Amino acid sequence: MTKQDYYEILGISHNSSSEQIKRAYRQMALKYHPDRNPGDKKAEEKFKETAEAYSVLIDPEKRSIYDRFGHEGLRGEGFNGFSGFNSSIFEGFEDILGNFFNFGFGDLFSNRHQRRGNYPNRGRDLALEFEVTLEEAALGVEKEIKLNQLEFCPVCHGSKMLPGSKKTVCQHCQGRGQVRYNQGFFTISRTCPNCNGHGEVITSPCERCQGTGKVKEKKYLHMKIPAGVDNGTKLRIEGEGEVGDKGAARGDLYVIIHVKKHKFFNREDNNLYCQIPISFSKASLGTTVEIPTIEENEILKIPPGTQPGETFRLKGKGIKDLHSYRKGDLFIKVNVETPKNLTNEQKQLLRKFADSLGENSEVVDKSIIGKVKNIFH
Repeated sequence: MTKQDYYEILGISHNSSSEQIKRAYRQMALKYHPDRNPGDKKAEEKFKETAEAYSVLIDPEKRSIYDRFGHEGLRGEGFNGFSGFNSSIFEGFEDILGNFFNFGFGDLFSNRHQRRGNYPNRGRDLALEFEVTLEEAALGVEKEIKLNQLEFCPVCHGSKMLPGSKKTVCQHCQGRGQVRYNQGFFTISRTCPNCNGHGEVITSPCERCQGTGKVKEKKYLHMKIPAGVDNGTKLRIEGEGEVGDKGAARGDLYVIIHVKKHKFFNREDNNLYCQIPISFSKASLGTTVEIPTIEENEILKIPPGTQPGETFRLKGKGIKDLHSYRKGDLFIKVNVETPKNLTNEQKQLLRKFADSLGENSEVVDKSIIGKVKNIFH
């Protein structure tokens, strides 16, 4: 089932500020809070949807990913809906609702919240913008790209500890990963700030990675760009994002294609458009011209009497469709060039030609008035 847009859930526009997001969330949370709607499952679901939307849109990084890639992009962040949060969002919710409405979350989400620290976080997705030529976009190409991404520390191999050392039980939460507070009739469980919900602490962190378990590394990757990509095409390369927590999957790499402007061709969808100049005499008498296409040159027959701006079509000489074997067409517009700097002899020949057509260039031509008079009446 298609998920509802987060902006629609909160009833805000895509350019809303953080304060507007908070204000909208407070109103929705007050309306659907379980304490105000006891036993109402629909209200509870609405409250969860509101909380999910808020947790994404209030976070600048998650909001940016959502705006660019939608719900699919957030999956790469380990975000799978309200039951799949990877960060302790409830503390932020309690600050807003508790401070403004004097609400507590009680035990409604306590079990899920307590389990949060037990799941390793999937690696972050990466997004890379990459430029190719029109020929490369049309025919496909393999490119080498350079990445700076997080990898497991080569010293501690992701354990975050100094080799040979061990973790100790967190004394703040006694190994539970949670601390509990009483607020009136409600009990609030929070992730232990000392161990971040893991129940254990590292007393001797790895010096190479400063206890993070990860370091930035340069990586070169050969990427195959398929034929038919266009501006804005997103290519997903599975497992080429950053490394996650130990035991979790890597993120993915999203490559966003930009196609350079071509000097001869213009592209619209899978069709190509170009313009070629021919002389007045060739347009009048007809000719054949050799023109370039994306793959090889083609011979185009120009019939006698071709008019300026007339367009010819070469079927299947455009761009291959990204998702099929069909190709677009090539459209060639003819620009008839009027000769300049004629010699006296050439002028005399043209006058003789005009006389043969009954034309006299030295007499005012009133035929235009007759051709366009219907436009004004």
